[in-house]
Amino acid sequence: MVVVGAGRVGGALCARSVERGMPCALVRRDAGWEVLREPAGRPVILAVRNDDLDGVLARIPDHRRDDLVFVQNGILRDFLRERGLDGCTRGLLYFAVARRGDPITPGGLNPFTGPHAAAVAGWFRRMDLEAEAVDPAAFAAYELEKVCWLAIFGALGELYGETVGQTATRHRDEVARMADELRRVGRVALGVDVPLERLVDRLVAYSLRIPDFRASVKEWPWRNGWLDRAAARYGVDTSFHRDVLCRIGKGADLEPLAPDGGPR
Repeated sequence: MVVVGAGRVGGALCARSVERGMPCALVRRDAGWEVLREPAGRPVILAVRNDDLDGVLARIPDHRRDDLVFVQNGILRDFLRERGLDGCTRGLLYFAVARRGDPITPGGLNPFTGPHAAAVAGWFRRMDLEAEAVDPAAFAAYELEKVCWLAIFGALGELYGETVGQTATRHRDEVARMADELRRVGRVALGVDVPLERLVDRLVAYSLRIPDFRASVKEWPWRNGWLDRAAARYGVDTSFHRDVLCRIGKGADLEPLAPDGGPR
């Protein structure tokens, strides 16, 4: 396997692979890029920050672009489509790595979709990480679920200064309230309809599998910011989400609303 990015996630994946007897080429910022000159066909997992993607893509040889596997959090649909990469493999990672060099704490099923989905899911399973290749419709539901988890537990985690496990246990009602708002955004913006009770159960269950992880509001354009922009565009009331963001100092980043409270 080839992993681009030697940060928390990329380093942990490569280390776990090697520990289980499977070679893994780790491409670092300043080394290892020659492996991408090999013939096409082997998955190339991009384990880099969202905002670093364009810089990394500029260094990917044209013949390897179809091998790319995007595992970034947040909504990447528009980004990939604009760059002609919407046919590439995507994955969502349901595990935690507290800091660089720490081992992976599994958190549930890791779904993948696209040309290399089966190969990457198989690699994950050989590393004792739950994984499955799914169709695009199923992946879209996971995509909404994961961005909801990031947005909700990031915002509430900052508000209360708690771990995700504490938030899930102490503030389930608020998790459900924000989840109801954000799933409505997903329904109109992504075409994904997820039942509220099932969504909340899964958000809480994931948090309880990685209870000591501390989430925060970050990668704004891809997570809370994307949801807020979509809510304003489609006229979805997300007043609780906005209220919490204002209370943690993110009010200046919110999408302006029209005087009637709807989209501008």
